[in-house]
Amino acid sequence: MHNSNTRETILIVDDETSLRRILETRLTMNGYSVISAADGEDGLQLFKQNRPDLVILDVMMPKLDGYGVCQEIRKDSDIPVIMLTALGDVSDRITGLELGADDYIMKPFSPKELEARIRSVLRRVEKVSINQGIPHSGIISLGTIRIDLNKRQVFKQNERVRLTGMEFSLLELLLSKAGEPFSRASILQDVWGYTPERHVDTRVVDVHISRLRAKLEDDPSNPELILTARGTGYLFQKLSDP
Repeated sequence: MHNSNTRETILIVDDETSLRRILETRLTMNGYSVISAADGEDGLQLFKQNRPDLVILDVMMPKLDGYGVCQEIRKDSDIPVIMLTALGDVSDRITGLELGADDYIMKPFSPKELEARIRSVLRRVEKVSINQGIPHSGIISLGTIRIDLNKRQVFKQNERVRLTGMEFSLLELLLSKAGEPFSRASILQDVWGYTPERHVDTRVVDVHISRLRAKLEDDPSNPELILTARGTGYLFQKLSDP
C-alpha cells in the first residue's frame, strides 16, 4: 500500500484544455499529484519521464491517438490505464480494452464518476490476495502454468506472463471459488467496483477474460482454464485438491 507521504501521480492525456484543467484541479484537491499533456506524443514523453501511477487517456487526439499511446505503454508497463471514449461508440471502447486499457469512461462524464473509477482501479492494483480455497503457499500449479498469489505473478513454462493489475485481480477472483461460476455483474462489482444498480456495459469483463485467455491458455479459442458458464458468466476450472 502507498503510505500517506507518497502522493499517487496521475497523468492526463487529452487535447481538450478545459477538461484537462477541471480534472487537474479536482484530482489535485483529492490528493493526487497531476501531470498532463495535450497530445499523445507529449503524453508518452511525460509517461517515460515520470512513471505515473495511473494514466487517463483520451482516444481522439492529435499526433498520436489514445490507442497508440496505450499500445506503447503496454509494451513495458502494467500501469493502470483508463480510456476516455466518445459516447455511444462501442467499437472505441472495445478497441481500447483490447489494447490493454483497464477501464473506460464515456464522454461527457461527471468528474465524480471518473474519481470513483480511479479509486477503484488504484485499489485493485494494491488489493491484498483473497485466500479463500487457495493453498497456504499461495502458489497454484496447473500444467505449465504457475500462479503466485503472494507476489501477484504468473509463469507459463517458467516464463513470466505480464498481467495488468486488473487482469490479475480478475484471475484471483475466479480462483477464489474455482469451479463455481461468477456472473459478469458480480465480477464487475468485485473487480471494477461498479455499483450493481447502475446499468453498465459488461464488455469490460468479456474483453478482460479474452485477454487473460490469450495470455494463459494453450488454445484461447478452446479454453481449458477459464471457462464460459452458459447464460451466467465465467468460472475457473475446478482445482484438484492440493
